[in-house]
Amino acid sequence: MPHTDPAAATDLVAHIAPRDKAEILAQALPYIRKFHGKTIVIKYGGNAMTDPELQADFAEDVVLLKLVGLNPVVVHGGGPQIDAALNKIGKKGQFIQGMRVTDEETMEVVEWVLAGEVQQDIVGLINAAGGKAVGLTGRDGGMIRARKLKLVDLEDPAKEHDVGSVGEIEAIDPSVVKALQDDQFIPVISPIGFGEHNESYNINADLVASKLAEILKAEKLMLLTNIKGVLDKEGNLLTDLTARRIDELIADGTISGGMLPKIAGALDAAKSGVNAVHIVDGRVPHAMLLEILTEAAYGTMIRSH
Repeated sequence: MPHTDPAAATDLVAHIAPRDKAEILAQALPYIRKFHGKTIVIKYGGNAMTDPELQADFAEDVVLLKLVGLNPVVVHGGGPQIDAALNKIGKKGQFIQGMRVTDEETMEVVEWVLAGEVQQDIVGLINAAGGKAVGLTGRDGGMIRARKLKLVDLEDPAKEHDVGSVGEIEAIDPSVVKALQDDQFIPVISPIGFGEHNESYNINADLVASKLAEILKAEKLMLLTNIKGVLDKEGNLLTDLTARRIDELIADGTISGGMLPKIAGALDAAKSGVNAVHIVDGRVPHAMLLEILTEAAYGTMIRSH
């Protein structure tokens, strides 16, 4: 059922008794009160970003959070969109240790896909849902200063891989984000930084979101992904973890592979003063809203202590 049809959406909730609707709203109230005026950084990626219905849900969630007094800041990825654009020009994406090898031509594609197509799609979706979104890259307001990433080989620490224009964050100046937030706007940030010679760097979006959450002293960091959250060895969802418990799960191999970089950024953020980091299943409609404003768990929450 397309979410663009308001009548259909109304039908969907029409069967809920008024008393139940009131109960749902009342349940959200303590959370709205608790988080009013607080910043929430959202990393937007995965299915939530490519499925049209989930896109509409995401945009509605972001607008609702802003309307009830929270300050959402969106950082987006765009791996599938970059791959599609590279295929069009006959280029094959190459990865070393999970990092996209980014030569000059690839970097140009990354910039126009992320800062052009993907960012503007998200801005448009949020505006269509009644918000006021503004697209930014790390260049805007000198926000993300970066340097070339030195990728050390996992097997041989003496060996370094050259992955081209992939950057690591040197410093973040959040003043442009704060100025927009204070003026009812919703910032939508592409994870592109700039170097000392004004060169562009492609930066992992999870890392940008985590670092930004630290610097903005965000109440929460939400990572929307294609997985349920952190699972134990039996495949059960671990809904509530402390930073210490995460260290134990990495040590015993429960958390491994592609989950490690996600968790690493989340863990840094939790240890650096972000009250809670949520790894949320972006395949569930309105998962972000349900995770923030209800008792229900739609992912893993990592608490700072």
